[in-house]
Amino acid sequence: MKSALTAIALAAATLLAHADDKVTFLTSWYAQAEHGGYYQAVATGIYKKYGLDVAIKMGGPQVNLMQVLAAGQADFVMGKDFQVLSGLEQGIPSVTVAAVFQKDPQGMMTHADVTRLADLKDKTILVASSGYTSWWPWLSAKYKLKPEQTRPYTFNLQPFFADPKVAQQGFPGSEPFTAQKEGQKVNFFLFADDGYPPYGNTIVAMQKTVKEKPELVQRFVKATLEGWKSYLANPAPGNALIKQDNPKMDDDTLAFGVKQMNALHFFDGGDAARQGPGVMTDARWKQTYELMVSSGLLKPNANWQQAYTLDFLKAH
Repeated sequence: MKSALTAIALAAATLLAHADDKVTFLTSWYAQAEHGGYYQAVATGIYKKYGLDVAIKMGGPQVNLMQVLAAGQADFVMGKDFQVLSGLEQGIPSVTVAAVFQKDPQGMMTHADVTRLADLKDKTILVASSGYTSWWPWLSAKYKLKPEQTRPYTFNLQPFFADPKVAQQGFPGSEPFTAQKEGQKVNFFLFADDGYPPYGNTIVAMQKTVKEKPELVQRFVKATLEGWKSYLANPAPGNALIKQDNPKMDDDTLAFGVKQMNALHFFDGGDAARQGPGVMTDARWKQTYELMVSSGLLKPNANWQQAYTLDFLKAH
């Protein structure tokens, strides 16, 4: 009897210890639908169920995610494949542990006359500074676009509205919605559907965290993926927290974002349809690495596979 009570006490102590596991997660931007699964896992107690006390911090234009992660001010960040591969080159040993989105959400918004990305040859294209070190080298090489076609994208849609010969970068849940509200007829082309290989909305940690706390990482990955499944089915709890963090976010924009994520199967499409959410493959990472090297964005690196691990996805 005593040993049974001791076992129960130990189990209770273990659960209490898990409940004390404080985790800080940093998103890539101000709170929005594309971050919904993380907020949902907080709002519905999914993180708590896995013994995690998760604090979500918002990113923004002045926040360097990789620096914050390397400095130990966040345990996990919402990352990008290019950032992690570049970080390795710069001596930041981070690692991607899951891909929430099977596609990178970056794409191009155009006026109605453009029916495919190959039609951009005579257009002015608005590109943010980060685009030049990610998707522009891929897009310009694929469709023989010229640097002189580009102009800076300042996250203001007025230049696009004012000129029918302008196309601009965007995300499916954001810029097209703003354009529709303005009565503009637009098309949106997801780069991933044309072969752009990176994953989107990835969970990134430092290699040290993965090595020293693999069980914590596993719980965070499992809980986050549960949170995303829950959010895409019924986003109300997560949306309430999103609006607390970002009061400028409105219900219509959130609803449009959820609709687009479901329609484009970011979470459950591609390999995830067969192998479960969060999945990544060696082949996809190799494509991204080779794209960066061929575009001059990365030097050849014998250790490039340290940018990701599949160890936490085998349970799915």
